[in-house]
Amino acid sequence: MKPPATLLAFLAIEILLFAGASLIHAGILVGGYEHSQASAAEGVIGAVLALSLVLCLLRQAIMRTTALAVQAFALLGTLVGVFTIMVGVGPQMAADKAFHGLLLVVLVAGLVAAWRAARR
Repeated sequence: MKPPATLLAFLAIEILLFAGASLIHAGILVGGYEHSQASAAEGVIGAVLALSLVLCLLRQAIMRTTALAVQAFALLGTLVGVFTIMVGVGPQMAADKAFHGLLLVVLVAGLVAAWRAARR
C-alpha cells in the first residue's frame, strides 16, 4: 500500500476497535462487560480518530501530521486505560487486558507507519 492508503487503513481499523470497545463496555454489543467510564473514554477516542480520518481525506497535505498526532492521543488514552487496569480501577476481565494489548500493538504500528511516511 502507498503511505496515504496505509495511514488511512490504520485509522479506520483503530476507529473500529475503539467504537467496538465502547459499544461493548456500554452493554450494546455484548452483555457482561459494562463499564461506563471505559465506554466513554473509548467513545471519545474513537470519535477523535473518526474526525481525524475525515480531516485526512479532506486535507491530504496534513495527513501524516494528523495521523501522528491522533494516534499519539489514542496511545496516551490507551496507556491510561492500561494503568487503570493495573491499579484495579478499570475493567479487570482477561478480555480487557488482551484487548488493550492489541490496541497498543496496532497504535504503535500505526505510529511507526505514519513516522516512516513523514520521513519520505
